[in-house]
Amino acid sequence: MCGIIGYTGINEAVKKVTQGLEILEYRGYDSVGICASVGGKLEIVKTKGRVSELNKLLANEPIQNDLCAIGHTRWATHGAPSYVNSHPHMVGKTCLVHNGIIENYKEIKSRLENEGVNFVSDTDTEVGCGLINYYYEKTNEPYEAILSASDKMRGSYAFAIMFSDEENTIYAIRQGSPLIIAKGQDGFYLASDLTALIPFTKEYYSLCEGEVVKLAGNKAEIYQKGEPQWKRTDMTYEMAKKGGYDHFMLKEMYEQPKAIENSLSSRIKDGLPDFSVDGMDKSFFEEIKAIHIVACGSAMHAGLVASHLIEKLAFVPTRVYIASEYRYTPPLTIDDTLVVVVSQSGETADSLASLRYAKEKGFKTLGIVNAVETTIAKEADYRAYTYAGPEIAVATTKGYATQVSLMSLFAICLAYNKGKIDTNTAKDLTTCLFSHAPKALGEVLERRDEVKEIAKLIYERDDIFYIGRGIDYQMSQEASLKLKEISYIHSQAYAAGELKHGTISLIECGTPVIAIATEEKLFDKIDSNVKEVRARGAYTILICDGEMENAQECADKVFILPKSSYIGNIFSSLAVAQLIAYEVARLRGCDIDKPKNLAKSVTVE
Repeated sequence: MCGIIGYTGINEAVKKVTQGLEILEYRGYDSVGICASVGGKLEIVKTKGRVSELNKLLANEPIQNDLCAIGHTRWATHGAPSYVNSHPHMVGKTCLVHNGIIENYKEIKSRLENEGVNFVSDTDTEVGCGLINYYYEKTNEPYEAILSASDKMRGSYAFAIMFSDEENTIYAIRQGSPLIIAKGQDGFYLASDLTALIPFTKEYYSLCEGEVVKLAGNKAEIYQKGEPQWKRTDMTYEMAKKGGYDHFMLKEMYEQPKAIENSLSSRIKDGLPDFSVDGMDKSFFEEIKAIHIVACGSAMHAGLVASHLIEKLAFVPTRVYIASEYRYTPPLTIDDTLVVVVSQSGETADSLASLRYAKEKGFKTLGIVNAVETTIAKEADYRAYTYAGPEIAVATTKGYATQVSLMSLFAICLAYNKGKIDTNTAKDLTTCLFSHAPKALGEVLERRDEVKEIAKLIYERDDIFYIGRGIDYQMSQEASLKLKEISYIHSQAYAAGELKHGTISLIECGTPVIAIATEEKLFDKIDSNVKEVRARGAYTILICDGEMENAQECADKVFILPKSSYIGNIFSSLAVAQLIAYEVARLRGCDIDKPKNLAKSVTVE
């Protein structure tokens, strides 16, 4: 949530910062602002709205002779989107931008007000700024002021800070929220997300918890550590661009087959799953007696699919927990329980808190993330990267697909190492996952025109239901979420057999009900459920395996999946659901890449 970008060097800073803000806008887009160091003073320009509104202001009143600036794009937490609540905030000599939440801001604010400090916004950020300034006025020493203030704050934060009497200098600190610094040929950068830095440089360093860094023209210094140990990223600027597609979401959907291959290729040896590259050998799998999968949103839905496969193949008890609830309803556990925390960003606040809770309880932990060098990846006992590449659209597609594929391979590996499946079966399943799944997904994407016709039939409806049985119910939950995220249609997913226990009362003439049916043993059951809602006036759409008999008579509209395997069907049905959501949102004129009220990385609880 929210995006931070900063630069200090020998070139125009504001242009670089606004370019970075445009890349970061997927992290928050209700207000935006910059602070630039110009001629020994700080100039702030900010506004409610998006980066385009900031660019208009800067075009009318350009900032010149600027060699240092910080910027922020916001997703509101404290205080509604407005000019006064937007970042940067300035109190006294201190100006800063902030990601995260200061949980004890009220008591700090009260104390500072008693000291004569006046606040104008509703934000916790301004309070943090006031606290740093309070100590800065006492010490006139930035490092001491930042540390003294951080000792008094509870919560999560990443701060990029400028002081009015230190020209062309940026200070930064992180605690619970990500912050990355980078070294370019023309100066130094910082950002909350590596994607914002790749137009400028490939050399970066991820700040550790509590580290304070000073960026000044030709030098980057981490206090008490010296110069950072720089790393290089393989990401390219082209990865963060639309590449001719209308939306990032559409581009990322078409990137899924390759992303799945990237996620799995290094973990398959001699046709068998092998996670030794991630430090997980045969003994690791043999010791697992139970699994908790902890995640939020789409990552949690990926966990549901994984749970189904793990129990089906490996016979290991597996439960999926919503991360925000995991700590508050302490789970029953047995020895040798593995806690798997799934997060695309690697910084999801509730998931990170759950990881720390699991470690406190002595459980072995595995982090499944996309973004490297992130907090969950660093703190988990084991980590497995999905290698999905940059995902800019707020609604995840390839991030989810790679989580499902990686955890599916994990399920096969677990079953094989525990002796629940033989070598031939393990090889067959691995082939299905590595070869059939990307192929089937890609074939569905090539049939986009068919899905456009489905979208035309349902895009004007206010309520849509997804139903399924077995693993198709798990897939329905992600399908429903994708639809509501970007089209704003009320959509719910139900286990098909549950409809008659109350929800069927909501079915009216024309209500769309979309059924997913890929499990042969359940075809007759789902056929009956579709007929139940159709008899009550529902407009029925069936997404099914080609082996389902009389499918065309079952529903009003039928999409036959390409011939594939059981695992391949998981991914082909996913592609249909993603396309339905995308095409419906497009017909409704929605902002597909930046849906209202949502942000990409949720770094607050």
